[in-house]
Amino acid sequence: MTLHVHTHVREDAIALFGFATPEDRAAFRTLMTVSSIGPKLALAVLSHLDARGLADAVARQDPSRFKGIPGVGKKIADRLVLELRDKLGFVTAGSSSGSVGAPIAMPIPIPSGPLGQVASALVSMGFKPGEAERAVAAITPGADGKSVDVLLREALSSLG
Repeated sequence: MTLHVHTHVREDAIALFGFATPEDRAAFRTLMTVSSIGPKLALAVLSHLDARGLADAVARQDPSRFKGIPGVGKKIADRLVLELRDKLGFVTAGSSSGSVGAPIAMPIPIPSGPLGQVASALVSMGFKPGEAERAVAAITPGADGKSVDVLLREALSSLG
């Protein structure tokens, strides 16, 4: 069994959050980029909607899917749909009959290996997950064979 962990560092505490799938962890990290959404509320959302359900609700711009989640009212539901719309990758799935299906939203995957370590290190340093993802994307083309410390330096340079 594999546990996918997110390390949340605050001034006064370090908390570990475990997820069964990398998609759920990516969704958690993406939720945390929304203003006024912390780990507690992100977990509440993911306890009612899995990563695919969250992505589907955002893709369909359906804030009513967040109804009944403790701590999520109309304003926060609207904010989730608005702010997550640009933070999820969309994939068009074809049906088995060969016709084109509706778009299915998928969380942006977190890379594994050295690039994943760089992304985790950047988040641990206080960068937002979205910033870490952009930095990793910027260094990915020339990343083969480089050590994590070299990749981390390059990622930090790309962040400015």
